[in-house]
Amino acid sequence: MYWIILILAGLCECTFTFCLGRTRGTAGMEYALWLGGFFAFSALSMLLLMKATQQIPVGTAYPIWTGIGAAGTVLIGIFIFSEPATFWRLFFITTLVASIVGLKLV
Repeated sequence: MYWIILILAGLCECTFTFCLGRTRGTAGMEYALWLGGFFAFSALSMLLLMKATQQIPVGTAYPIWTGIGAAGTVLIGIFIFSEPATFWRLFFITTLVASIVGLKLV
């Protein structure tokens, strides 16, 4: 159960970075709504991480949480914000995911 909570926390991190990206080039009410989403998902992500660390060691939970957020944010950047998908970018994101899996295994 706590692993599911940790994964949800990481996905919330991806969502708040998506909201942050959407604020670029907006103004007025649209800006305020995306900014509100950013703050709401930031808080939810932190609360879920806090809940997950009640059973998962913080030295494991935090890197996994940030790794899910980093990998997810790169994929959001590539697929939604049309950022470049270069070989080296994908290579290093792959090594990050492999490191996260390694942390879970040990």
